[in-house]
This record gives sequence, C-alpha cells and structure tokens, in this order.
Amino acid sequence: MSLFARNALIALAITIAIIATVLYAVNFLNQQRVAELRTIEDQLATDTLSIETQFALLEEAPCEDISAGTTLSQEVGGIGDKLAYAEEHAGADDPDVLRLKERYTLLQIRDYLLTKRLSETCGVKPTVALYFYSNVPGECDNCDRAGYALSYLRQTYPTLRVYSFDYHLDLAALRTLISVLKVEPNFPAFVIQGKRTYGFSTLEELEKAFPKSLFATSTSSTTKPR
Repeated sequence: MSLFARNALIALAITIAIIATVLYAVNFLNQQRVAELRTIEDQLATDTLSIETQFALLEEAPCEDISAGTTLSQEVGGIGDKLAYAEEHAGADDPDVLRLKERYTLLQIRDYLLTKRLSETCGVKPTVALYFYSNVPGECDNCDRAGYALSYLRQTYPTLRVYSFDYHLDLAALRTLISVLKVEPNFPAFVIQGKRTYGFSTLEELEKAFPKSLFATSTSSTTKPR
C-alpha cells in the first residue's frame, strides 16, 4: 500500500471517528433533553391535579380562607414558569408542550373566574392583569420583554394576579374569553382591571396602567427588567 493510500485511510478513519463522536454527543444531549422535559411534564401533571383539587375546595367555601386563594394563584404562576421553560427548550409547537399549555390555560381561566368570585362575594379587591401574546414569528416583537416585566411585577407585588395566554392557542374556552373581553390581535395585549391596552415600551409605562394602590407595598428585591 502506498504512503498516499495509507494516509487517506487514516484520514478517513479519523473523519468517521469524529462524525461518530458528534452523533453520539447529539443523541446523548437529545436524550437528556427529553428526560428533562419528561420530568417537567410529570411535575406539571402532579401540580395540575393538586391545584384542581384546591379549586374544588375553595369553590365550596371561597370566603373562609382568602389567603388560600392567594397562595393558589401563586402556585398557578409557578406552573407557568415551568411551562415557559419547557416551551423554550422543546419548542412552542411541540405536541406535549401544547397539551400542557392547554391544561395550564384552563387552570388560569378557572383561577381568574375564582378571583372574580372572591372579589364579588368576599369583599377582596385583588389587582388582575390578563396578558395575551403571540408565538407567530414577527407578530409580537416585544412579547418577551412584556412577559419579563409582568413576571417581575407578579413576584414583587403578591396581591397582583397575572394570567398569560397564547392568543392563537386552539382552545374553545380561550376563544370565549377573548370574545367576552373583546381583545384584539394587537400584541402584546393587556386587560388590566377590566381595561384593554396594547403594546409595550418600558416597565415604567406599563406600571401606569395599574392602580397606584398596587405599589404601596413590596416583598421582593427582584432586579427590574430593562
């Protein structure tokens, strides 16, 4: 065998080894990602069942423990954070993510209705903000920034109830909610204390849409988003 042929075979063997290593690494990372997402899905399923049970208990006696309703809304928000992580890593169009998002959306709508009931029958006046976004490319350039701003406000002011909805999610209950609130597909869209506003520029501008009473107290030192 000539020196050229031997060198060519060595180069080929090295190339094959590199490709095999890359493929193994990619497959390993994919398996890790899938396993991580499965763990999140299992936790979301457990959390969802727990929250649905709490809803049933609160609906039986909504005024007996107002603090339970506040804690429940915080738990719903926590599920949203986990879902956002799954969406970021698996993709907004992933079937499992979409299924989880549908269940989470129904939980949010149910919590929103429970909050309205508490407000009407128990004399509490929580600040409520509904946020509608779009995952369609180019349709909502500021939705990420708006989402971060609302997350900051929710973590900073515990009396604030924030509900986030994917406007284009194919879910009948969500379509009904959008119709009842008369929310237009102009993103990001907000319904704050029953008033519709559209667009996002800065956190300071968004705060102007909230009642001043919300900012009377704060329990978090979370860094403000820019």
